[in-house]
Order: sequence, then structure tokens, then C-alpha cells
Amino acid sequence: MSMSMADEAEDAILAYLKDNDEISNSADFAQDLGFSHDDIVNVIRRLHGFRLVDAKDIRRERWVLTEEGKTYAAVGSPEFQLFSAVPPEGIAREDLQKKLDPAVYKIGCQQAIKNKWVEMAKTLVSKKVQHADDKVKNLLLRIQNDEAVNQEDIDALKRRKLTIQQVWKGNSVRKGPEYAPKRKRAATDLTRENLQRGDWKELEFKEYNFSAKGQPVEGGHLHPILKVRRQVQTIFLNMGFEEMPTNNYVESSFWNFDALFQPQQHPARDSHDTFFLKVPSSTKMLPEDYVERVKEIHESGGYQSRGYGYDWKREEANKNLLRTHTTAVSTRMLYALAQKPFAPKKYYSIDRVFRNEAVDRTHLAEFHQIEGLICDRGLTLGDLIGVLHDFFSRLGMSKLRFKPAYNPYTEPSMEIFSYHEGFKKWVEVGNSGMFRPEMLLPMGLPEDVRVIAWGLSLERPTMILYGIDNIRDLFGPKVDLGLIKRNPICRLGL
Repeated sequence: MSMSMADEAEDAILAYLKDNDEISNSADFAQDLGFSHDDIVNVIRRLHGFRLVDAKDIRRERWVLTEEGKTYAAVGSPEFQLFSAVPPEGIAREDLQKKLDPAVYKIGCQQAIKNKWVEMAKTLVSKKVQHADDKVKNLLLRIQNDEAVNQEDIDALKRRKLTIQQVWKGNSVRKGPEYAPKRKRAATDLTRENLQRGDWKELEFKEYNFSAKGQPVEGGHLHPILKVRRQVQTIFLNMGFEEMPTNNYVESSFWNFDALFQPQQHPARDSHDTFFLKVPSSTKMLPEDYVERVKEIHESGGYQSRGYGYDWKREEANKNLLRTHTTAVSTRMLYALAQKPFAPKKYYSIDRVFRNEAVDRTHLAEFHQIEGLICDRGLTLGDLIGVLHDFFSRLGMSKLRFKPAYNPYTEPSMEIFSYHEGFKKWVEVGNSGMFRPEMLLPMGLPEDVRVIAWGLSLERPTMILYGIDNIRDLFGPKVDLGLIKRNPICRLGL
């Protein structure tokens, strides 16, 4: 509605109330003066806000026909159409079906049988009564003509989606406490022209609303995952860890699997679990002497290990893939560490990994893995348990339990469980273990060097912290931007 039309409608309402006590129906008023009812209602609300008028809501409910109901009101209900199509001697089902629209036939059969109008044998349809009254059509016509219909019949038509309730809203209007035949528009600003003309003395200024909210500030917002990631990163840094470079999503199977003493026939290396690249399909740069030592440990063992006893294939190791865990980066870092005089190290990483998994409320094909490892001489399982208690207590998980587990590249291995106060039960929060000699010694690390490591997903603690029960609401294309803008600050372990 243009400003001029709104002004005209406003003037018309105020002028009418000057000589009349009430506008009893806003719809009739709009129709008489040639305005849209919606426009008149908007003007009435504005005048009511200025207390120039008092407006009361009017609500009327009526039943109207759906498109299907209008059709049946014109040509008859499906059951009556079917009944009328059956001759006195009966008719074959196939012939009757050809005479009627498929939807009319289907509905008509159900309702005609329910009304006991026809009998449906295997091949023949015959009438059970000579005459039938199309009650449905009569009811629809009565509704169309705004005649009264009892509630039981309304409910029956509603169930068949032949009628729906239509709600009409309007207003009745009387003079308000601040009524005037013409609304005096308050000025919102004192302009230079007002000062030059001197008319500012007569101006009525609009009052300031000091309770009104200002324009919302637009700016960047941190995703909940980034907030939790930063907190976990701070925990690692406070514990003296340094971050591993995890910028390469693409890895070779050698660094992702073979260097970790994971056999080439392992199920995780199947295309059903891993995303392999078509272009480039294979790597061309691997440290050849190290590759030979890895091949030997897989085929025939060494360092008091029997190996796996199979024919290790270089072409399998060369295959490129989207890394399935950040442990592939750990392998590279430990190999680089072995090429220099040994020095103890603490490494961590938090980055994305990829698995060929079916997407559901708790699984995605890509997620973020948190990994920490410590490399030093003479480390034991007790050291690992102590570090885990220190790390998880900083996450706010002080009650831990450990369960023996199996991993191809760690021995011993442990699943980590924490007691969840909200769920009142123990929940798995991560995996851990000591890297096997078959993984470390071919790299060239000294024999007395041990590596303890653990990992967990970033999404699971984030979902628990922010009360999200579907991972697709946290990460991916279906995330609500409102969640990104309004999620609270993250403070782990407080």
C-alpha cells in the first residue's frame, strides 16, 4: 500500500468517526470505500497505537468447500456417480472401471459398499437398492449456500477433506481518547529548514523510546565446533604439546595404513569404508628404504614379531585416499623424528578425517579427530593412564574407566569411558594405546623408545556441551545459521 493510499484510508476512517459512533465491520467499510481490507486493518492498527481510535477484534469462522468438495457439489459424490453407473442388471468390474475416473472409482467403491448401495462380486457389480440419495452432495450444497449443517456431518466431510474451516478476522472501531479528525504527525528530527523558517516552535516532536533495541550488529560468528576446538587446543598447549601439520587431507595408503602395521587385507582398507581417489590415483614419492623395511615386517616379521605372512603389494600402498584418521600424520612425524638424534616429543592434532559411512543422526562421512601422542624412552601403560586422567580432567571428565581393546597398530590398547552425570551412565569417550614395535622400529627409532597415544572425536563432546542430538544439525549443509549466531561461549572443565 502506497503512502498516499494509506493517508487516504486514514483520513476516511477519522472522517467517518467524526459523524458516526462506530465502524461496526472493517470489511464492509473497506468494500464501501473501495479499499483493500488488509490495508484498512493495517491503518486501524496504526491509529489504535496512537490512541486515536479504539479497535476491537472480530473473528468469524465458517466452513468452505475444498476444490474436491466443489467438484462433488457440482457433479455428485463418487459413491453416487458409481451407483448411477451400475445398470439394473449389473455390470462387469472392468466395464465399470472404464466408465469412471480412477479416483472416483476407488473412492466410490469404498463408500458405496459402506452405504450398502452395491454388491461387489469377483467379476460383477450389482445394486443392492433401487434408489439412493446423494446425501454428500446435498450437504456440500448447503455449506456452499452458508446454510446450517450439524457437527456430525461436518466432521464426516472434514475427514474426507471435502470441507475446511475458514477464519475471517476484522475489526470494529470507535473513537479513542486522543481522537482528532486529522492526525497530527509528530516530527522525528529537528532540521536546518525548521530552524531557518522558525516553525520549530510549533512542531510537536515524537517522544524518544529509550527502551527500543538498536539495530542488531552484523558480524562473524564462531561455530560451536570451532569454540570447542579452541578450548581443546588450549588444553594441549597448557600440557606442553606442539601441533602437527594436518593440512593434507589426501594421503597415500602407505602412510595411512601400511606404516601403522595394518595389513593390506584389513576390512578398513576396503572401498566400502574408505574414499579412494581416482585422480591422482597413486603416490610417486615414498622413502624407499623405509618402504622395504615395512614390507619385510608385514611379510616375514622382525624385531621378535612373526608379521602377517602374506605377499605385500606396493601398488596397494601407493593408492591415494582421503585420510581415515590423523594417525597418518603421526606416522610421518615419528618417521621424521627417527631421522635425527632422538629427542622426546609431545604432539597433538585436531583436524578432519573421512570415512565411507552411512549418514545418520550420529555418523557423518567426515568428522574431526582429536589426537595426542607422547614419544619418550621407557614409557609404560601407567604413564598413558596418568596422562589420560590429566587430559580428560581438564575437559571436565574426572571419572574414567579403561577397557582392553584391539587396534592393529597399538598393543596394549584401551577404550576410554567416562561417567556422564546427565545420562547417569558410563559412556565411551575415546580410544588409546601404545604404538607397536612393528610400527616404531622400522622407522629407525631406538629400541627403548615408546609412544603412547589417544584419540577421540571433536563432534561428540560438542554435541553433549550444546545439547544437540543430531550430528547433521551441528555439521553440514543443514545447519541452522541461527545456531551459529546464538550459541553460547565454551568453557571446558569449569
